[in-house]
Amino acid sequence: MADGKPAFEMPDGPYAGDVAVRDAWEVLTENPTAVLVDVRTQVEWNLIGRPDLSSIGQEPLYLDWVSMYGKEPGFPGALQAALEQRGVARDTPIYFMCQSGGRSKVAAMQCTELGYTAAYNIAEGFEGDLDEHQHRNSVNGWKVSGLPWTQT
Repeated sequence: MADGKPAFEMPDGPYAGDVAVRDAWEVLTENPTAVLVDVRTQVEWNLIGRPDLSSIGQEPLYLDWVSMYGKEPGFPGALQAALEQRGVARDTPIYFMCQSGGRSKVAAMQCTELGYTAAYNIAEGFEGDLDEHQHRNSVNGWKVSGLPWTQT
């Protein structure tokens, strides 16, 4: 916090809304066309873990939205290409996930700008909110909720 202002202000814009991890999982298990897009970095995927959708016959899309070098300027184009390659319709539920719901919200807004009408942010993310000791993976999130995940 500098001068009483947060270091990062979350942009505001249209998208389908925030959902809890369990609600996203329910739709992913019931709707085979629904898509999970994980916008964390490759380091996060490899060291912290990845959602495992193999039990429901799906594979998440893994697309860096922000790398260790900063925001990926080609993300909207890469996202659109990946969704088109999968044949994702404009009204298909698309769930974006990051560590705790910040980057994924912005990615959902970018997806909406591309013309997709059901782009949701998984508000708790993969690791969830910080606890009283400023640690993740204990309050909420994909891993804490007991949803399937793997670590490579």
